[in-house]
Amino acid sequence: MGEQPIFSTRAHVFQIDPTTKKNWVPTSKHAVTVSYFYDSTRNVYRIISLDGSKAIINSTITPNMTFTKTSQKFGQWADSRANTVYGLGFSSENNLLKFAEKFAEFKEAARLAKEKSQEKMELTSTPSQESATGDLQSPLTPESINGTDDERGTTPETPQYLPEPRAEPSQNQLPFSHSSSSINKHWEAELAALKGNNAKLTAALLESTANVKQWKQQLAAYQEEAERLHTRVTELECVSGQMTVIKSQKTELNQTIEELESALKSKEEELERLKEEVESANEFQTQKESLTQKLQETEERNQTLETQLAEIEQRLEGSQLERDAFRKSLRTLLELLDGKIFELTELRDSLARLIEGSSS
Repeated sequence: MGEQPIFSTRAHVFQIDPTTKKNWVPTSKHAVTVSYFYDSTRNVYRIISLDGSKAIINSTITPNMTFTKTSQKFGQWADSRANTVYGLGFSSENNLLKFAEKFAEFKEAARLAKEKSQEKMELTSTPSQESATGDLQSPLTPESINGTDDERGTTPETPQYLPEPRAEPSQNQLPFSHSSSSINKHWEAELAALKGNNAKLTAALLESTANVKQWKQQLAAYQEEAERLHTRVTELECVSGQMTVIKSQKTELNQTIEELESALKSKEEELERLKEEVESANEFQTQKESLTQKLQETEERNQTLETQLAEIEQRLEGSQLERDAFRKSLRTLLELLDGKIFELTELRDSLARLIEGSSS
């Protein structure tokens, strides 16, 4: 099955500045998907995040890692293999707590998987070491030096089982001494052959030890290459596994683009309306300026009329004074006329009495 995503969330990704080791450097322009992956074949948990096709987080969870919550919406952990510190900024504290819980859960699972893997390696390595040791030591066993029981049966051992020789004449002692010397030469030749075989076996053992070291180095190189290839395969699987997420994000982006286009269209319409309002405002401004000029002219005329009115009022006031004086003189004249009329009336009456008196 390979690696499969088992938990995903969205966050802003940061890495510690490698020069200062203090400042955070953002590795994503916006919030991206951060996922926990589990490899069932190797019992490995990893945190992976992609920004497009670039892997900005590729961190294998080990038992000595710790996720630290530094603020209400920010957390971090150190990855010694990548020689960096990752930081995640979440949109809410609830998302941060869920990510931290999963981190602790998968960290414990990684610890248990590592212990089981070590136990299996110990169980499998112990018999293989014993068998290898036995194979290397087998050429030096007593059977290889002295031969098997069948070989020992064919080997002359007359000196061990011959009865004690009796006192014979001297002519019978020469064949026995000749036979003993031939046996000694045979054993010396066997011993020399065994020494040569032992030297060859020792050289072969040293050569096999050197080959084992070389094989271990090659195995380590192959393991590193396999790890690199597996990382690349994991990244590709992660890309393919996140295709649905990318498609959903693409759909969301298309919807967002459509919304932005409609919003842009409405903004353009509003801009056209505002342009029309600006044009009408310019017309209003022109009318305002003309009205202001007319008002100023009216105010000037008003001031002229006020001046003329003041002059007319002054003239009217003078006319009023003259009229009052005329009325006063007229009243005086009327009073004089009244006196004269009264005197004439008395004179008439006197003349009338005189006429009446004279006629009688």
